[in-house]
Amino acid sequence: MTLAQYEQFSNYAVASATGILALAFVAYVLQWSLARGVAPDRELVLTDGEPAPAPASDPVQRSNMAGGIGFSLTQLATVVLLAGVVARGLSAERVPWGNMYEFGCASTLAALIAYVVLVRVWDIDWVGPIITGAGTVVLGASALVFVPAGPLVPALHSYWLVIHVLGAMIAGAAFLVGAAASVLYLVKAKAERTTPEGERTGFLWRIPPAAKIDQLAYRVHAFGFPIWTFAALIAGPIWAQYAWGRYWGWDPKEVWAFITWVVYAGYLHARATAGWKGKAAAILALIGFATFVFNFVGVNLFVGGLHSYAK
Repeated sequence: MTLAQYEQFSNYAVASATGILALAFVAYVLQWSLARGVAPDRELVLTDGEPAPAPASDPVQRSNMAGGIGFSLTQLATVVLLAGVVARGLSAERVPWGNMYEFGCASTLAALIAYVVLVRVWDIDWVGPIITGAGTVVLGASALVFVPAGPLVPALHSYWLVIHVLGAMIAGAAFLVGAAASVLYLVKAKAERTTPEGERTGFLWRIPPAAKIDQLAYRVHAFGFPIWTFAALIAGPIWAQYAWGRYWGWDPKEVWAFITWVVYAGYLHARATAGWKGKAAAILALIGFATFVFNFVGVNLFVGGLHSYAK
């Protein structure tokens, strides 16, 4: 294949992955809506110790089927997007995260891979609507800043591009899962406080208790924070010294990367030393994720600086 053919294939693959991911989001929303009115302990009727075949109208079966379709579509979108990102790299003859369009596609891929893996490890498919919804939005927004594949500016010709940006994407994937868990924690914790026992029906009551969701959020943030520390505060300054002759210059992106680090450091420190759990910790985690998103969207689009070539 020629470079132009690789680029065309990448464009088709990314567009297809966006559509598939949108369908996965719809399936996950259906999973939640179809379980409306179902008790949390509702199971299929047993016959001779075995589950009896449930009618097609059984809400539990329909909800589970929608969830299975959502996860299958998410896996398919991950594979298709992986092909698109790889093809983009082949067409540009470099790593495929040299501008906002490429970073959006590659970071979405990292988040989807993290989600698929964690579903297998920790059974967190209940964050599927948020992950697939966010992924669809990011891919759609990335299409708005599309640029043809091409060479990098001289400052980006460094192996630190691979290390720095890859680390940021992995940390960002963890932060997205942590943010999704924090949102669901806030919803579930409020429901646990305000909903009487006899009215606890629907998919919200079929996901883990708020305390377990809070623990998941803490774990993924604790995983992502050291990676972000290395990517933003170690690899980034080393690359800045290589590209601009100084380790730190208070460039807007550098400042916001540090702000993100401070917020997440405060979150983890408060949980470890002050025993912060629950609502306050979840809100602080969401503030951290908001600074992370602004760093990679708002700063690039609305604030000037040495990183403006990443647009």
